[in-house]
Amino acid sequence: MIILETERLILRNWRPSDRDLFREINADPKVMEFFPFRRSYEESDAVLEKLNGMITDTGIGFYAMALKETGEPMGFCGLSPTNLPEIFPDGMIEIGWRLATRYWGNGYVTEAARALLDDALTTRNMKAVVSFAVAENLRSTAVMERIGMQRQPWLDFKHPRVPDTHPHLKQHVVYVAAAELWQPKQTV
Repeated sequence: MIILETERLILRNWRPSDRDLFREINADPKVMEFFPFRRSYEESDAVLEKLNGMITDTGIGFYAMALKETGEPMGFCGLSPTNLPEIFPDGMIEIGWRLATRYWGNGYVTEAARALLDDALTTRNMKAVVSFAVAENLRSTAVMERIGMQRQPWLDFKHPRVPDTHPHLKQHVVYVAAAELWQPKQTV
């Protein structure tokens, strides 16, 4: 099921043939640099099933991101409940992404995330979408800025699920896109 299309990309539900790519990105030390863990094949498979279930049940989740021209999966970009009730109000939606390193530097995440934000704030009528990352994760925060999200330093937090054994990964910065301030992408 296709969720959204952009000029170069398709965001869709996951297919069984995407399993190897999903395993790859969850085990790659560069992709997972700002996470306190890597996932085994079994753990990745379980998360993939959970994502597909969420997308099927709710219409939102971390969608497979594929090249439109070839259908080749590259990673994911999507919308999901934050599931951090001690930090964000219930029902708050986050936007997030992860991409295999061989696709880095081509603007794919920016393209997909901008389209998803536009869809969330204009078509789905969400009031706001957040994104958060480890403070030193400059690649992700640069995407947040490129897609029009605004840094909200008073919302920064120490991630409660990051173990104390990884203190350099605990501090997270928060960006927000609010519907009332959103500027939809102009079509030419």
